[in-house]
Amino acid sequence: MIVESGFSTLLYKELLRFWKVSFQTIAAPILTSLLYLLIFSHALEARVQVYPGVAYKAFLVPGLAMMALLQNAFANSSSSLIQSKITGNIIFVLLTPLTPAQTFLAYMFAAVVRGVVVGAGVLAVTAWFVHLPVSNVLWVCIFALLGGGILSAMGIIAGIWADKFDQLAAFQNFIIIPLTFLAGVFYSVQSLPPFWQAASHLNPFFYMVDGFRYGFFGIGDVAPGVSLAVVASCLLGLSALCLKLLQTGYKLRH
Repeated sequence: MIVESGFSTLLYKELLRFWKVSFQTIAAPILTSLLYLLIFSHALEARVQVYPGVAYKAFLVPGLAMMALLQNAFANSSSSLIQSKITGNIIFVLLTPLTPAQTFLAYMFAAVVRGVVVGAGVLAVTAWFVHLPVSNVLWVCIFALLGGGILSAMGIIAGIWADKFDQLAAFQNFIIIPLTFLAGVFYSVQSLPPFWQAASHLNPFFYMVDGFRYGFFGIGDVAPGVSLAVVASCLLGLSALCLKLLQTGYKLRH
């Protein structure tokens, strides 16, 4: 009972942490995605058609929603851990009777909630500009949750590894953002030369975006089952790594 109370308290604390500054953590990324939509659709709408019968503006929206979801899930867990380490209050989490799995799940659930809220906000706002069909809502939900889980796990790993904000910023700028932008958010990888198509298939973010987009149009660059297998495998591997880091107290128990 005490452990369950501790888990719910940590989860509530993490949810409240981003909700209290929702103008920055939710409204700002939604506005950024809307600006991407307005600029790219204006520049390329008449020049690009990725899928037959699908306007480029419509093609762009799921990618932008997923990009916002992924980046904000990462930001939530990583920023929480690095702030706790720098201020020293991580000790209050480590002293609780929570198991590593419960600590991990509390951080992950909160990060996924933030990512999903931002992604849903992008879809809601862009609905005023774009008619977006939903071919299979189950695929949409599955890839949204799994993608958010992967990035929240990566955020936990980055937050544990980093000793200062500069290191965390480097992790985000040199790993998260490039992988996100090269995941087919703004284009179909089928339009790339063969070498870059093959390279794109090595990017796990591509499968998150493509699977999520498949849920809207019923069309994707790869089969949704393949995307699901890759994404689920990544989530399991990263979760295992997070649990190992929390169990050993790597860079947490100084």
